[in-house]
Amino acid sequence: MLRGFATVSYYAADLEAAAAWYSEVLGIEPYYQRPGYIEFRVGDDEDELGIIDAAYRPAGPETPGGEIIQWHVDDLPASYQRLLDLGATTYQPPIERGPGFVTPVVVDPFGNLLGIMFNQHWADRHA
Repeated sequence: MLRGFATVSYYAADLEAAAAWYSEVLGIEPYYQRPGYIEFRVGDDEDELGIIDAAYRPAGPETPGGEIIQWHVDDLPASYQRLLDLGATTYQPPIERGPGFVTPVVVDPFGNLLGIMFNQHWADRHA
């Protein structure tokens, strides 16, 4: 049934600032833009990261919460530090979940949870 995620969506009250921040983080510009929405294609599988104007956010808690998508990174310490240097804050520090699996979670400057992970299984499959 579930074959992989098609798009992960984050929300931002300042869509222009979010586009600039994620362009800096990812090293690419959005490939798709329309009023109230931008989208990036990310990584080896060109996974979609959408940023939606916060005016369209469904009702819910005011604090970060919900699902956490863990994005694989090759150099976890450097990637985690780079996110912090660019203005993200720690939500959960790096935790070793088992051999070859380490996960920190940050809150981006727009209030979204952004998980990164070194995942040896993922790295081996995409070598």
